[in-house]
Amino acid sequence: MSQLVEYPQTRNAWSGNPLARGADGILRYGNLNPALTELLDVQVHAFSTREAVVEIGGPSGHETRLTYRQLWHSASRIAGGLQEHGIGYGDRVAVRIPVGARWVQAFLGALLSGAVPVLVPDGLPDALATQVLSDSSADFVLDGGGPAAGYSDMPDGAAYIDDGASLGELALLCYTSGVVPQCASPSGLKGVELTNENLLSAVRSMVGALDLPTDGLRNLLLLPLAHASGCVDQMLPTFAVGGTVVLSPDPALIAETIVSECVDTVSATPRIFAGLLPDLAGLCAEGVRQVCSAGHRTELAATDPVTREVVTAALHEVFPLARQWSVWGATETSGIGLALADCGEPHHRDLLGLPFGGTELALWGPRAGSGHGELLCRGPNVTRGYWNDPQTTESRFTGSWFHTGNQVDIDQDGLVHTAE
Repeated sequence: MSQLVEYPQTRNAWSGNPLARGADGILRYGNLNPALTELLDVQVHAFSTREAVVEIGGPSGHETRLTYRQLWHSASRIAGGLQEHGIGYGDRVAVRIPVGARWVQAFLGALLSGAVPVLVPDGLPDALATQVLSDSSADFVLDGGGPAAGYSDMPDGAAYIDDGASLGELALLCYTSGVVPQCASPSGLKGVELTNENLLSAVRSMVGALDLPTDGLRNLLLLPLAHASGCVDQMLPTFAVGGTVVLSPDPALIAETIVSECVDTVSATPRIFAGLLPDLAGLCAEGVRQVCSAGHRTELAATDPVTREVVTAALHEVFPLARQWSVWGATETSGIGLALADCGEPHHRDLLGLPFGGTELALWGPRAGSGHGELLCRGPNVTRGYWNDPQTTESRFTGSWFHTGNQVDIDQDGLVHTAE
């Protein structure tokens, strides 16, 4: 008979933020901005002349550099253009643009218009992309692929910012990366609803866990922006500390970009890092101080521990002074949940990490009492459910606990391991 065994959060080096348990039993931050747009607006004014986004090797080989003021102004004009097209509060605006500075402008433009951005993964087959647009009932599509500049024209109007959102309101619709590519029918699509509180809590958790500096972080972001791991866990926390998001769509330019752009943080998935190792061979980037390897729920069990170990060792050679982090989560948990820091000592190959921020864990199953079972999560970063799919929402939650679908072991120190 299945049972649910909770593992209340224990104090660790990544849990020092002001969290308090609400009436629903969930840990919550007590001092968040009311909405993501307000947090970003504050940072724009604090760091207006800093570079916010740098794109190297974009369409036609051009280079783009945008300060916070320039990024905010261009995004607010896109928001104004959307408003002139009748887009407003609560409408869905799909972002289907190749990774680059223009993607960031489009995403923020949709956000500032008061609409809910819908992330359509770059490279998703047309049939599946059409399903995402249909399932989300997208009211407008910010598309890419124009002939000359590489992008179609963006809506353009008088600068506009809708700042009336609140913590509990829907802020982002993100389709699960582990489900969408395998879908054979629209019924397989799962649009994850992320509120302002989900996003802001994830941002606060990442800033605190990785101790992100406010003196000019330069993050080479190799993660897909149309997924929670790239957008929520790396791009937004970088903006939250006034850092620079560096984008290099051309893999051949990445080694050069790390040096020329004085990159100090690199973020990717284990699979992306593995694919880049030939391009990084011979590079010794001592200026990089942090390497963040992000994985989602489906990679939790699928990534070969031996491959992870080989990649980790290779990255130590390329970035000899960098501290390596692994962050694991699901789209439903805003891409975060578990973190593992490389402290210079070898880890067990099956080790996934500790919960951080407001994330708490539980096990579900007949052996949950002995530390083995399905991993469950709850926290301020966990979705309230799936878009227009109450049946799936009900099936994936036990009370406030989200069922990840991953079988794990949790030891006496609270460390999570892949199940044997």
